[in-house]
Amino acid sequence: MIFLDEAVVTFTSGRGGAGAATFHREKHVPRGGPNGSDGGRGGDVYLVADRAKRTLYDFQLRDHYEAPSGEDAHSNKRGSDGKDVEIHVPVGTILWDLDLDEPIVDLAVDGMRYRLCRGGRGGFGNLHYTSSVRQAPTIAQKGAPGETVRARLELKMLADVGLIGLPNAGKSTLISRISAAKPKIADYPFTTIVPNLGVVVHRDRAFTVADMPGLIEGASEGKGLGHQFLKHVERTRVLVHVLDAFPIDGSNPVTNYEVIENELKGYSATLYGRPRLIALNKMDLGMEGDDEVLIEFLQEKSGDTKIFPISGVSGQGLGPFLDAVSELLDLEDETAPPVIIPSMRRESDDSWDVVRTERGFSVLGQRIIKMVEMTNLQNDESLRFLHRRLSRIGVLKKLEEMGAEEGDFVKIGQLELEYAEDW
Repeated sequence: MIFLDEAVVTFTSGRGGAGAATFHREKHVPRGGPNGSDGGRGGDVYLVADRAKRTLYDFQLRDHYEAPSGEDAHSNKRGSDGKDVEIHVPVGTILWDLDLDEPIVDLAVDGMRYRLCRGGRGGFGNLHYTSSVRQAPTIAQKGAPGETVRARLELKMLADVGLIGLPNAGKSTLISRISAAKPKIADYPFTTIVPNLGVVVHRDRAFTVADMPGLIEGASEGKGLGHQFLKHVERTRVLVHVLDAFPIDGSNPVTNYEVIENELKGYSATLYGRPRLIALNKMDLGMEGDDEVLIEFLQEKSGDTKIFPISGVSGQGLGPFLDAVSELLDLEDETAPPVIIPSMRRESDDSWDVVRTERGFSVLGQRIIKMVEMTNLQNDESLRFLHRRLSRIGVLKKLEEMGAEEGDFVKIGQLELEYAEDW
């Protein structure tokens, strides 16, 4: 499967079904009465964080998801509700509203369920409008429209520990040794082109480790796949810098260490400050005494960072190394901020305004637009009812104050009407 960590997708909830304007006729009940029921609610769109998902590749195949609409009411039978749609995304997926250019939600916890688009309410039938003074109403609402959100999905892989280092440092071999992950391993650079995730069970603790693709000099400036993979490192709590102790290309391990550290620093000060260890890998290839000299030079450059001579092939030194990783994670657990699950409901916005346009006036505000869209404009009684509501809210007074005259165009949503003083 292709690894994909960004996608642009449109989500639409279902429209509500229309209410019915019907009257029952019964034997021995000469006047009958209204019995129009309400339309069904449109389906909601939910996003669910699923740790079984590893990539956003599914959204390359399908970039529009829409929930079913509610059914229209039939006489005294209420319309059926549209089914909700659940869309599973990898844990660590962040949703950005493309229109507002702001984050919507961070699906950072497995099983987290977020309602992105709320289905439209079903329209009221004429039975709803019956009162002591209105005993035979012919009013019936159309269903409320669904919500549409154009979103950019961005996956920042979540792991407890991130393995970083130059290509061929032995990260894939190490993760295959300490977990059940089976990454591609070979003796040439860039065998890892997607992050690999493994679960490590050490003593009485389990944690996840991500093998990040090899970084190169200039990664923080976007060279290679630098930005694409550095953003995944951002979400890890602890870093392990895997360093090849005896590079086959003859390069200096200490210089190689500085290259990656400088890239982290150039990309993000927060990332550079993340707690980390150094895993001096491939120590099984060295001569006795070589490691002491190398560790001494490396310690001068790395300061207080602990260095662990290991071998991902032979298993040398992995016990103390994993003990240290567990201790670092324990310290992070003590200071970790609580996970905040966002509200399942969005704040309703009842604000509205009237602005002057070249053709006349435009009434803005989701509440007013939805009110008009749910009105059956072919029904005189429904129009009068809409007029009373607009008057009560203050829309008509605002139009009058702004100088609206007979025949001026007034746009409300997709509808354009001519202003009349007897509205």
